[in-house]
Amino acid sequence: MEIKNVVVAGGGVLGSQIAFQAAYCGFNVTIWLRSEGSIGRTRPKLDNLKKEYIETINLMATKEGQTPQVWANGIADFDTFDKDECLLKVENAYNSIKLELDMKKAVSDCDLVIESMAEDSEQKIKFYKKLAPLMPEKTILVTNSSTLLPSKFAKYTGRPEKYLSLHFANHIWTNNTAEIMSQPKTDSKYFDLIMDFATQIRMVALPVKKEKSGYLLNSMLVPLLCSGMDLYVNEISDPESIDKAWKLGTGAPKGPFEILDIVGLTTAYNIVKMYVKIPSFLAPYNFKGMEKMLKQYIDAGKLGVSSGEGFYKYK
Repeated sequence: MEIKNVVVAGGGVLGSQIAFQAAYCGFNVTIWLRSEGSIGRTRPKLDNLKKEYIETINLMATKEGQTPQVWANGIADFDTFDKDECLLKVENAYNSIKLELDMKKAVSDCDLVIESMAEDSEQKIKFYKKLAPLMPEKTILVTNSSTLLPSKFAKYTGRPEKYLSLHFANHIWTNNTAEIMSQPKTDSKYFDLIMDFATQIRMVALPVKKEKSGYLLNSMLVPLLCSGMDLYVNEISDPESIDKAWKLGTGAPKGPFEILDIVGLTTAYNIVKMYVKIPSFLAPYNFKGMEKMLKQYIDAGKLGVSSGEGFYKYK
């Protein structure tokens, strides 16, 4: 089976990045969105991605950009880099991505659907139930969920043998990893197909051998973010100082609150809500305090980088 037509369900931070990267690599890409309002929120993300890809490519063409710290392997290999060719691929990707509100029309001939919706179990189940009868028999379905296990949703997909997880890191063109995780009913041949697809969109395909909430990256990242928020809501320190402690102490480029702004506070809020319901976790964190704090930011329209302000302000 050849994957050619890709539908990304959801135009959020990662959904828009996945769509742009797949289109950049030559796939026919449609983003399915719930409403006209969603289109209004997604178009600026695509505009910004076009700008970021162009800026990155221009930087890669300079001496300063030809270092491992700057080079974007999701865009090109160092030995075969062609600036003009890459810029043309960006233009083609931007112009070719379709935004569609009609789910049936969006998936009518798709080979792969990538679900990239909020970390909300009820929303995902509702989506899968609506999607299941509309997909062609050939279609493979994957979830980009960062914390929820695919086995929880397999029975709602109508094709559990063709359903698995495909998770990306933020800033997909530079942090070009893709974690591929099956659930007990996934047919191995579809796991292999998704591993190959990840490679085709210039990702480093990382197999996750056992179903694990958080996969590889978020199993390490979520405790960091929660520990940072715990220090803040318990009034131990402020976000800027906590970030400085992490960056200066480890050499990391960003601290937990800078990462939260990039990921988006709505995503963080949905994850924290799940942990509020769990009586025991890695540490006795104040999840209720985190939930209350994040909701206050969200209610104030401070969603992170995407809205221009989160824990920090952005131009």
